[in-house]
Amino acid sequence: MSTSSTSRISFLKGHGTENDFVIVPDPDNALALPAPVVARICDRRAGIGADGVLHVVRSAAHPEARDMAAEAEWFMDYRNADGSVAEMCGNGVRVFAHYLQREGLVEQGGLAVATRGGIKQVHIAKDGDITVSMGRALLPEESATVAVGERSWPSRNVNMGNPHAVAFVDDLAHAGDLLSAPPVSPAAVYPEGVNVEFVVDRGPRHVAMRVHERGSGETRSCGTGACAVAVATARRDGADPAVTGLPATYRVDLPGGTLTITEHPDGSVDMTGAAVIVAEGTIDPAWLETATG
Repeated sequence: MSTSSTSRISFLKGHGTENDFVIVPDPDNALALPAPVVARICDRRAGIGADGVLHVVRSAAHPEARDMAAEAEWFMDYRNADGSVAEMCGNGVRVFAHYLQREGLVEQGGLAVATRGGIKQVHIAKDGDITVSMGRALLPEESATVAVGERSWPSRNVNMGNPHAVAFVDDLAHAGDLLSAPPVSPAAVYPEGVNVEFVVDRGPRHVAMRVHERGSGETRSCGTGACAVAVATARRDGADPAVTGLPATYRVDLPGGTLTITEHPDGSVDMTGAAVIVAEGTIDPAWLETATG
C-alpha cells in the first residue's frame, strides 16, 4: 500500500514537553512515507503540523529493525519535519510509548523500543511520567565553534545516538531566531549536520536551553538535546558520575516544559517527563496525493 492509495491513513497527534509529532500507526509497514509526504504532513500551514512523524511499525516488519525484533516488538521509524530520516528522538520515544499503552499494545512498567539509535528501555509510571533510558553519551574529542551573528562560542561535542553541539551562553536571546541552522566551524566535525543547544544556568543542577534541531529548526523541546546538555553541564561542573561515583541529576527547562535528566556512574542516561495524545483522525488521500505529485 502506498500513500497514493484511496484508503484513508489514520493518524494521531501528540507531544512531549511541546515537542509535537504526528503518529502514523502502521504495524505491518504497509505505508510508503517518502520525504515529500512527511514534509507535507508536518507543514504547520498546509498540513497537520509537527516537529516530526512517529511511524509505528512492528520491528519484524521493517528491514532496518528485524535484527532487533527478538528484544523489541515495536520500531519507532522516526522522520524529521523535512522528511529526512533520524536515528533517534527522545521526546518521540516517550510519545511513542504513551501511544502503545493507550492502544493496549503494551502495559504499564518496562518496555523496549527499537530505534535507529539502538534499543531504548522505557518505563511507564503510574503517574503517567515516562522514563527513557537513553543509553550512554559519547564525548568525541573533536569540537566546533558555534556562531550566531557576530557572537561565537566554543561547544561541547556530545553524541546521544545523534550529534549535538552544546554551547554555554550568557543569555538565551543570544541564540537569535534559530530559523536557520547556526553555523558550526569546522563543519567537518559534523558531516551529517548537528543539533545545536544554547544553555544558561538557572541554579544548582538547573539549566535552561534552546535548541535548533537539524531538519526541523527551533523546537519547543528536544529530549536527546536535554540529555546532551545535562552531560555537558555535569562535565563543566566537575560532576562526572564515572569519576564521583554518584548519579548527576539536572533539571532542564525547555520552552515547552521541563525534563529531568540523570546520568549514572555506569554512563547510562535517563530522561523523565510527560507525554500527551491530543487528537486522532484520518488523512485525506486526495490531499496527500498532491505531495507526491
